[in-house]
Parts: sequence; structure tokens; C-alpha cells
Amino acid sequence: MGPMEDSQEGELLLSRLSESTKAISELSDCRNVCKKMYGNLVRRAKLLSPLFEELRDSEEGLDDDVVKAFESLRLGLDSATQLLNSVNGGSKLYLALQREKIAQKFHLVTEQIGAALSKIHYDKLNLSEEVREQIELVHAQFQRAKGRIDTLDLQLDIDLATAQKEKEPDPAVLKRLSEKLHLKTVNDIKKESLAFHEMVISSNGDPGDCFEKMSSLFKKIKDWVQTENPQVETSEGEKGLIKHRSPVIPDDFRCPISLELMKDPVIVSTGQTYERSCIQNGLMQDIKPVLRHSRHCCTQP
Repeated sequence: MGPMEDSQEGELLLSRLSESTKAISELSDCRNVCKKMYGNLVRRAKLLSPLFEELRDSEEGLDDDVVKAFESLRLGLDSATQLLNSVNGGSKLYLALQREKIAQKFHLVTEQIGAALSKIHYDKLNLSEEVREQIELVHAQFQRAKGRIDTLDLQLDIDLATAQKEKEPDPAVLKRLSEKLHLKTVNDIKKESLAFHEMVISSNGDPGDCFEKMSSLFKKIKDWVQTENPQVETSEGEKGLIKHRSPVIPDDFRCPISLELMKDPVIVSTGQTYERSCIQNGLMQDIKPVLRHSRHCCTQP
């Protein structure tokens, strides 16, 4: 490969690295049990941006060793982006139950980026003293983080175990879970319900052993939130819909996704009942109609 091709390869690589750090810096704030791990990784990755920007501005070519090191760093940042996106969406309950495995994934990504930074010979790069000091500091942060795994929340473990075990958990336990999982309002519950059932859809109706635990915990937290904080933090129209709901309608008559009274209920292969419109277009498997409940069951006295 000639000098011009080498130069173009280096420019393209620096451009991709810049785009990766920019994408990470533009990620939204995390509001779940992974908040600390998420924030630490985002903060460190963002601090790498001046390195790539300054090298692009210098327009100097990169030697083969530097290109190889930067390619390893690109793979590490790509892994970080994928991990960050995966934990900043989806079910908060799932993340809570799987956070030990997720913590290990953060640890592995941190190791990967730290190892890539160790391969870079900064004395071979045309960097200002300020940028060099910043990158060396970030490298040291990745090295220190690599040697430890964040301590998990013991109280959260206890509360999750208690809520799963007890048929009617102490309201104080449910309150702590609601706060730590950021499931405080009806809107939060609706979002969690959608994420919950998207997980079922993506797994082709077989989300694994964790699903039963999630179902039980979700119902208990949902019932507590609807009792303690029934307001919806959106438009007045939506608030009116919540207010209009009859308090005598049993929970079993409500769709777990929309939380509304089911008008056209269907049962899926897992045995759960949903409003047909919420799972239409063939997103769920083995859908079969059920008989509608007689109208007098849902009529106010």
C-alpha cells in the first residue's frame, strides 16, 4: 500500500473514531440500576475526543503501529457504544435482575479500551502538551477501572428477593424498588410494560427463566405505583383517561401493555391475556381469541 493509501486509511480511521466518541457523548442520560457504570464509561470515552480531533487537524500520517492500535481502540469503542445502547433501553426489571452479568460486560469493555490505549505510543504522535496530558489521564482511569468491578447494591438484592418471595411484600420494600428502578409513575409503568413485552416478542415468545420472576415483580410494583401514585405526568387528556377508569374494574380485565380495560382480549402461548390491538400485525405467536367477559362484570354499581 502506497503513502497516499496509508494517509487515506489513517484519515478514515480517525474520522470513525471521532464519530464513535461523538455518538457516545450524545447518548441520553441513563435512568436505571446501571446508571453509575453507564456514566463512568460515557465520561471516559468522551475525553478521548480531543486526541482524534487534534490528529485529524494536524494532517500528518500515522505509522502502521499507531494504525493497528487505533483499530483496536475503534473496536473497543464500538463495543462500548453497543453496550451503552443496550442498557439505556429495554426493561428496567430485566437489567436489575441481570446486573451482575451486565457489570461483567462493562468490565470487559473497559479492559478492551484500556488495552488498546496501552498500545499507543504517544511520543510518535503530533499532540499538544494539553491533549497528551488529558489522554494519559484517561488512560490511567481506564487502567484503574480495569482492576475493579463496581460493588452491587446489597439492599436492592435483598428487596428483589423479598418482593419475589412474599405474596404481599411490605410497602416500604416496594417503595424502595420503585425508586431504585425508576418506576415511580404510571407513565414509567407503561414504558416498562412496553419494554417487557417487546422482550417477549424479540424472543419469539420464549424469553427464558427470568420472565416468570419479572412478571411477578412487575405486577407487584405496578399495583403499588397505581395505588400510591396514580397520576399520569403527560397531557390533560391522558390524565382524564386515567381519572375516568372505574375503580371496580379488576386488574385481570386490564391489558398489561396499555393498562386499559380490554375490549378485544386474546391469549398468547405464554397464557397471558392482552388487548388485540396492542399485539396486532403478527408480532406475537400462537394468538387465539378468548371469549369476552360479559358487560355486567365491568359495569359500575
